[in-house]
Amino acid sequence: MATVGQAINAAAERLAEAGIDTAHFDSRLMAAEVLGVEMRRLPASHHAELSPEDAARLAAMLDRRAAREPMSHILGRRGFWTHDFLVTKDTLDPRPDTETLIEAVLGALDDRGRPLRLVDFGTGTGCILLTLLSELGHATGLGIDASEAALAVAGDNAERLGLASRAQFRLGDWGWGLDGVFDIIVSNPPYIPDGDIDGLEPEVSRYEPRSALAGGADGLDCYRALIPHMARLLVPGGLAALEVGAGQASDVAAMLAAAGLPGAGFRCDLGGIERCVIVQRLK
Repeated sequence: MATVGQAINAAAERLAEAGIDTAHFDSRLMAAEVLGVEMRRLPASHHAELSPEDAARLAAMLDRRAAREPMSHILGRRGFWTHDFLVTKDTLDPRPDTETLIEAVLGALDDRGRPLRLVDFGTGTGCILLTLLSELGHATGLGIDASEAALAVAGDNAERLGLASRAQFRLGDWGWGLDGVFDIIVSNPPYIPDGDIDGLEPEVSRYEPRSALAGGADGLDCYRALIPHMARLLVPGGLAALEVGAGQASDVAAMLAAAGLPGAGFRCDLGGIERCVIVQRLK
């Protein structure tokens, strides 16, 4: 019978053979999940024997990961900002790049204690909206998505994080049929050119919902559809922030300007890519 440490090493070897760069980290994540311990406490169990039941659970998870299923689907959650968010096959996996948008919005606010009204288009797991609500204690927000299944996940995340009283979720097609105005409008819309999706890593191309990825021939279709609604719904002095793909920031800024929202700025992610376009409507 293998020890926990031996099982982790064997799992890492198999994942590395499958072409997974994070093989050892993922193996430790799965072992911690099976044992029900925090990752930082895993070394204390390295010399313990793995029970047959736990070995079977680890093997089943390993089969899924070796097939390039994302860890977030296997574990059912993904860490983002300071929270864990439920993730399913119906939602885009929250990514560290998207934290650039959170940082940009929070950094642009001069008063986080105001009763701000937020809307998040294409909310998915709700990670953007709910993270902002957790940082803005008097804000309320609305998440819009075209997927009922995604909205169910977002609602569950709101409940788990204790934010359900300040967050609502609604089925919709961008801003169509939406009235009222908002202080902050955010979105991480699909921006991958359709022809590029099949060439992405298998975790994305095989397992993530294509509707959350596909941005048309040039990746910009969703911005063309969304930005006129953003311009209509944003209050004077309000903020609009969009996540964008590599090389798209200038085009998206030009669309915002053409819609009456000039003067956009860019924020780079940790890789130096212009990842967020943010603009404040003139008062």
